[in-house]
Amino acid sequence: MKSLLDDGQKRMDGALAALDKDFGKLRTGRATTALVDDIVVDYYGTPTPINQLASVSIPDSKTVTIQPWDKGAFGAVEKAIQNSDLGLNPNNDGTLIRITIPALTEERRKELVKVAKKYTEDCKISLRNVRRDLNDSLKSMEKDKEISEDEKKKGETDVQKMTDDHVKLADQVVAAKEKEILEI
Repeated sequence: MKSLLDDGQKRMDGALAALDKDFGKLRTGRATTALVDDIVVDYYGTPTPINQLASVSIPDSKTVTIQPWDKGAFGAVEKAIQNSDLGLNPNNDGTLIRITIPALTEERRKELVKVAKKYTEDCKISLRNVRRDLNDSLKSMEKDKEISEDEKKKGETDVQKMTDDHVKLADQVVAAKEKEILEI
């Protein structure tokens, strides 16, 4: 039963890690390397993430710089950024690609808050799915006489507490992200 709960803990932690990753992609008014992490460049016919063919850095809070190691990749990187759904315009000076992060409008901020809440709801659904799987496993363990009814009840209580803790963490993370998005 302990291994079952440990597995559930890992899976719930994974759902929160996925939420953090999703939040990293959300554009706030601040520059971050996570903005371009998922952009894939068509590099000589091979789809390649930007961070595997260039150095990405943040010289200041409003700028992301990308320096491809291969001069032939500049056009492809620039095109991939323009085609991404981030709505950013890269400036290519031949040695460096600069992306200036524009200030967000009030309307865009509210849209981003909605997206953040959607990501959080998806995370909570994942947490509830893990809870359901764990409770099903506990029921089958009781049915197979591996654990007693009391152990099953205690296991279900532990699983519910674990789920509640992770849901609370997800709510705290989204509240912090919402504050960051709405901050001017």
